[in-house]
Amino acid sequence: MGQLSQYGGPDFSSHGISLLTGWLPLAAQIVAVLVLLAAIGRRDRRWFVWCLPVLALCAGLAVLLFQRYLSGHGLASDPAPAALSIWIGVTSSAILLVALGWRGSRWSRRGLSVLAVPLSLLCVGVSLNDWVGYFPTVTEAWSQLTAGPLPDEVDTAALAGLAGTGASMTTGRLVGVTIPATTSHFTHRAEYVYLPPAWFAPSRPQLPVLMMISGEFNTPADWIRVGNAVKIEDDFAAQHQGVAPVVVFVDSGGSFNNDTECVNGPRGNVADYLTKDVPSYLESQFHVATDAAHWGIVGWSAGGTCALDLAVTHPELSGTFEDIAGDLGPNVGDKATTIANLYGGDARAWASFDPLTVLATHAPYVNTAGWFENSSATGFGGHGWRGGGPGGGSGGGPGGGPHAGAHPGGPGDPGDRQGGTVGYGGRPDGRDAPGAEAAAATQLCTAARAKGIECTLHTLDGRHSWQFASAAFSDALPWLASRLGLPVASGSATQQPGQGVASGAVTSGQPH
Repeated sequence: MGQLSQYGGPDFSSHGISLLTGWLPLAAQIVAVLVLLAAIGRRDRRWFVWCLPVLALCAGLAVLLFQRYLSGHGLASDPAPAALSIWIGVTSSAILLVALGWRGSRWSRRGLSVLAVPLSLLCVGVSLNDWVGYFPTVTEAWSQLTAGPLPDEVDTAALAGLAGTGASMTTGRLVGVTIPATTSHFTHRAEYVYLPPAWFAPSRPQLPVLMMISGEFNTPADWIRVGNAVKIEDDFAAQHQGVAPVVVFVDSGGSFNNDTECVNGPRGNVADYLTKDVPSYLESQFHVATDAAHWGIVGWSAGGTCALDLAVTHPELSGTFEDIAGDLGPNVGDKATTIANLYGGDARAWASFDPLTVLATHAPYVNTAGWFENSSATGFGGHGWRGGGPGGGSGGGPGGGPHAGAHPGGPGDPGDRQGGTVGYGGRPDGRDAPGAEAAAATQLCTAARAKGIECTLHTLDGRHSWQFASAAFSDALPWLASRLGLPVASGSATQQPGQGVASGAVTSGQPH
């Protein structure tokens, strides 16, 4: 993957052995297949007649259960790759093979049978990672699994010694913070704040803030490790005399698999935490700008839903947002399931956080703007799996070429909640079909524009992956910075409605 814009879109494969392309993923799968075949080996006719069909049935059942779980819980916007389903089936068969083939087998074959299980599980992980793009390289995987140092990271105690040195800095600094949840009482993990070189200047300017939110299954460091946000910020600062937004990488879940959708409810008062506790802490500890015009929110996948929702429900906090492949609204399934599980059965709470409901009853917004970005696999022109072949559509360059498209909000009645596959809260049937995010963005942008919110729709080549999220943030950063009041270098893409920004191709597909 090549350079995607002047502020990031890095070549993820340049920092070690790739886990997304190249020889290693293929070699792992070849070895697993050879070991599994050796474990089966030569057996009598009765074993092949009776045991082999049982293994095949077990594999098919495992694949069926996986597909039903994936679609029933709405965990992914792109269909799972065939390789992932195949290896899930193979792994289940490998486990059963240990039991069926143990009796009467030599120890060497038993050993191969046992070895086939972790090798098959490894291939499940390889296929899953190829889909979500979570670990681009071996180095990145090892760093994350061992909690290695983050880029530009320093101890908070070192900040005082760096005061006044901003002019000599080539990169910003990242510090870990523990934000008191005084108002929300939300139990959260450690978070991070990025400070650009300008923050360390002798006469420190009051810098604007970007709040960055990850997807459903996340850690606060994901935007840093996988989304490459610090490098993108550093590149931007280098081209603007060290000036860039302060960035806070927040925890919206409290744990890896707690899907709060950034609302207040039984899973935590996350909306209060993000709109009250976090701003109060940053303003008091880092002396950042305090008014909504200088605060922006960027979110990816479920975090994209958060970004849009927080912006429309709390315009006093932020006047700018980027929604990267978010849903129509906070949801954990269909409307009934969402009300029951996310809001503890409180339908009024659901209405208070549903963006279309809020927009329909809200007074016109003043100085609020949004940027919706989706991948071409689920984008606005039908380039992807759902919309048809690569022959056209309005979402990108001719024939679906490697260019982003920008559109000033599409057709659709804001009151038409069904929107094809998209219903109240995102999914009428608990599914998140490919194309749903683009349809949601179009519907939300139309409703937002009716209330005075400026918004544009954008598409980048690729699928629902962290690599796409990184490229989307890089794509929008000049516009975000301009909206937040920072000067943008001549020639930067500040992106007005109806204009496009050239961008490169990205790959993979991320569950959210």
